[in-house]
Amino acid sequence: MGSNLRRPILALLAPAAVVVVVLTVLVGEAGYLPLGNGDPGRFTSLGTTLLRLVVDVTGALCVGSLAFAAFLTPAQRSGWLAADGYAALRTAGAAAIGWACAAAALVVFDAADSVGKPVSAVLSPAKLLGNVEAIEEPKAWLVSCVLVAVVAVAARFVLGWLSTVLLFAVAVFALLPPAVSGHTASGAWHDVATNSLLWHVVAAALWIGTLVALLAHLRRKGAYRELAVRRYRTLATICWVTLALSGIVNGLTAATPEGLTSTGYGLLTVAKAVLLCALGAVGLLARKRFAAHGGRLAIAELALLGLTIGASVGLAHIPPPALLNAAPSVLNTILGYELPLSPTAAILALDWRFDLVLGTVSVLAVACYLLGVRKLRGRGDRWPVGRTAAWLCGWAAVLVATSSGLGKYSPGSFSLHMIVHMTLNMLAPVLLALAGPITLAFRALPVAGRGNPAGLREWLVALIHSRVARMLTHPLVVSVLFVGSYYALYFSSLFGDAMLYHWGHQLMNVHFLVVGYLFYWLVIGIDPAPRSMPHLAKLGMLFAAMPFHAFFGVILMNKQTVIAETFYRYLSLPWMGDLLADQRLGGGIAWATGEIPLIIVVIALLAQWARHDEREAVRTDRTGDDDLAAYNAMLAKLAERERR
Repeated sequence: MGSNLRRPILALLAPAAVVVVVLTVLVGEAGYLPLGNGDPGRFTSLGTTLLRLVVDVTGALCVGSLAFAAFLTPAQRSGWLAADGYAALRTAGAAAIGWACAAAALVVFDAADSVGKPVSAVLSPAKLLGNVEAIEEPKAWLVSCVLVAVVAVAARFVLGWLSTVLLFAVAVFALLPPAVSGHTASGAWHDVATNSLLWHVVAAALWIGTLVALLAHLRRKGAYRELAVRRYRTLATICWVTLALSGIVNGLTAATPEGLTSTGYGLLTVAKAVLLCALGAVGLLARKRFAAHGGRLAIAELALLGLTIGASVGLAHIPPPALLNAAPSVLNTILGYELPLSPTAAILALDWRFDLVLGTVSVLAVACYLLGVRKLRGRGDRWPVGRTAAWLCGWAAVLVATSSGLGKYSPGSFSLHMIVHMTLNMLAPVLLALAGPITLAFRALPVAGRGNPAGLREWLVALIHSRVARMLTHPLVVSVLFVGSYYALYFSSLFGDAMLYHWGHQLMNVHFLVVGYLFYWLVIGIDPAPRSMPHLAKLGMLFAAMPFHAFFGVILMNKQTVIAETFYRYLSLPWMGDLLADQRLGGGIAWATGEIPLIIVVIALLAQWARHDEREAVRTDRTGDDDLAAYNAMLAKLAERERR
């Protein structure tokens, strides 16, 4: 990876490796016996933890280098990466190779470690395939390995800024499969623990990787050093806050408040919290004295991050107290919480369980939008109140659908699930599309200026006008995703399989919201879309989707078999009576809540069409008057010339 990276990587890896080895030796078979497994031996246990450390370091280096190439150092005006961005991209490609190899090795090592057997006992193809099929963590490493292999290969050929951004997105997604499996993916409160861990893993990788990439950039005396340092410090502050908040949530759910001081897992969590506080102090000091002591402070920051990584790897190898305190019930194992009471209106309205993914996104989206509106008003510009109200109501709908009692009880009842589905897919996207967030961003974000490095506004423009955006917003692609998702999800085994896992349920919700927004962005969106469509084509696209929604609801109401019956039988909720009747109720909800919003959208589209025609008529009249005046002036000149 080059001499510029040796010292930063050594400063990161050395303390992390020491902590990992010490913790693995100290824990020994105590990490296996509570789960009913035998000790797989020192080679397997040490190999598993050290491979996880390699994955964490190379993953962070890959993600951080891609982030540095895309956002911390400017690209050329042509859209191609500059020399510094390309150097970071090459580092990311090399790190991806190590990441993929370590993830592939962990498929074997983690399979052996999870069942408490030496690696040699699971090397035969039959045993290895059986363990991979039965255990979630080896599957997660396999998925991660495939995604990272794509990044490693693509990094050899990529030269453009937008392609680097896409590789960055793939690399971030590759971090997630191992995070949603393992100890935090089961037992009470595992839904909250998993959600917090998603934020935690991404923030840690970004912080560590961008710091290493920044130090390499400074050592090779790259361009725009002050800009890179300033952007890194902003990113590091965001990552530190995210790590602190998500770490608190994860520690309280996994270790329980009582276990923080009475168990090894809890004490290690407290030690990690102390390290995060020290990192915050070092980061604050670095902002004030970076010019004089930036290199030494950054190395100290990396060393503390290395200790934090070592503690994280150690925590992954120790069963959390919440998993061992009591045998989890079926509901705790699948959902993470109990549903003992029948869902009355009061319970659905008041029994909240905050969704740390979509709930947090809702709060942040509202805050950013209001800041943009405030900025416009501060300089005397107007912004329609109706658009602000639409944005607030749209995200309020998302928050209620995912974090209230409705979201909490939706996995236990198909009819409640369908209310959440339709809210995320039909109601919230309509309101969000009418709010014009992209237009607001264009007006509120500062313009970089000619010859200056691109900023947030320029990145947003480039993404909207990219080929990927044009492909995703193609009317045929959007329509198939919007309508076809219903049939592919509910009329196959996919829905039942996804509901067994918290990450599957979460991914479903995100899919509903994103696909719905893309559809309504094209049809009634205020913002400029990557593809411009005439109003007649938009109306045809909408009318083409309406029958499929109606058919979907009718099919559900008349279906004679229960969808995802195995999943609902697993739950065996005492208040859930006839599953087929509840499913038919869900079909009625899908039909009614699907058709009514579409009718409202038709009315809104026709109103937009009428206003557009009025503006065109006014423009045409104005242009016609100008043309007539020019024609009369020409005739007057000809008459004057004739007279002379």
